[in-house]
Amino acid sequence: MTKPHVLFDAFGTLIKVQGGTHPYRTILKIGIEQGRRPLASDAESLLSRSLDLRQAAEFFRIAVHPDRMEEIEAALQTELASMEPFKDGLDAVSMLQAEGISVGICSNLAQPYASAVKRLYPSVRLHAFSFEAGAIKPSAEIYAYASRIMNVENPQQISMIGDSLRCDRDGARAYGMRGYWLCREGRGDYSSLLDFADFIFKTP
Repeated sequence: MTKPHVLFDAFGTLIKVQGGTHPYRTILKIGIEQGRRPLASDAESLLSRSLDLRQAAEFFRIAVHPDRMEEIEAALQTELASMEPFKDGLDAVSMLQAEGISVGICSNLAQPYASAVKRLYPSVRLHAFSFEAGAIKPSAEIYAYASRIMNVENPQQISMIGDSLRCDRDGARAYGMRGYWLCREGRGDYSSLLDFADFIFKTP
C-alpha cells in the first residue's frame, strides 16, 4: 500500500510566533513616509521573491537610513530567535516520520524566516516556501511546486493541514489535495496535530 504524504503549514501550525516585529511592513511604512503609495500586490511581491530586508527596500525603491536598517535587522533576528515549536507539531512530525511517511512544509514566508523553520524542524527536508516557489498560497502554483518537491504526481496522495482555512484547507482541496483546517480553539477539522497524525495512520 502506498504511504500517504503530509504537508504542514509553518507559522501558527508548527511554529509559535511570539510578538512579531513585522520588519517588512516597517520598511513599507517608511516608503509611505517617503510618498510611496502601497500596492495590493506588495505582500505577494515580498513573499514570492527571495528578498532579504535590504533587497526588499531596494526592490520597492525605499531609502532606509543605515542605522534604521540595522535596527530593523536586529529586531528580525530577535524575533527569529524567540520562535518556538508547538509540542504537538514536534510530536506529530516525529510520529509520522517514524512510520516512514513523507513529511514536508508548505508556507507563505519571506526569505529570512526559512531559517527558523529549518532550525526548529531539522528532520523535515522537503520545503515548499513561497519565496522559492515564486507563488503564494492559495494559488495552484505553490501546491504544484510542493507536489514536485515531494515527488508526487497525484495530489490526492497528499494531506495538508494548517491554521488558514483559505490557504491550507480550501486552497489545497481546490488543487486536488486533501486539505484540513487546524484550529486549536476547536472550530476546525482538528484542534491538535496529534489527532491529525492519528487520522493519517488510519487513512487507507
